[in-house]
Amino acid sequence: MQECRIAANDLACRRGERLLFAGLSFALEGGQALQLVGSNGIGKSSLIRILAGLLPAYSGTVTREGAIGLVDERPALDPHLPLGQALAFWQRIDGAQDNQAARLGLAGLEDVPVRYLSTGQKKRAALARLIGQAAPVWLLDEPLNGLDTRGGALITEMVSEHCHEGGIAVIASHQPFELPELARLDLKDFAA
Repeated sequence: MQECRIAANDLACRRGERLLFAGLSFALEGGQALQLVGSNGIGKSSLIRILAGLLPAYSGTVTREGAIGLVDERPALDPHLPLGQALAFWQRIDGAQDNQAARLGLAGLEDVPVRYLSTGQKKRAALARLIGQAAPVWLLDEPLNGLDTRGGALITEMVSEHCHEGGIAVIASHQPFELPELARLDLKDFAA
């Protein structure tokens, strides 16, 4: 896996007229994972989007080394295409890495249009797309939403494997995420 690092320095996030958080800093190297916790509306998803480069910080800086992969509530899969074609589209762009679709329980769903997949199936399909991307830095916004107990355990296991192989994971989740050496950052400590 390529070298990776992600760091936030004195970040602040403003949504409309409301300052969500300020003075937030952290740094992660390969093999590390961080869970973002806090109440609804405190800025976890906004922070994930800032880290991904999709939302500008109100102030502060983010430095990134290594490709970034994002899974959020939008699976980045064409809802009108059958799942197999939607994943194949990304494999042509990202390269032919194994996306572990069968391990994620997606075998047999290749002909089902993405829009007809359940919430949990869409979440697992988004993770298959992320794995196929081979990005060393994973940004996961509520990765366990919509998953049954077995699916949640599998996702946790795959994130653990990713970090063990030298990747980074930043996880925004209300649900318990059990990883060895998982650091937690509570955004209420940075509430403005």
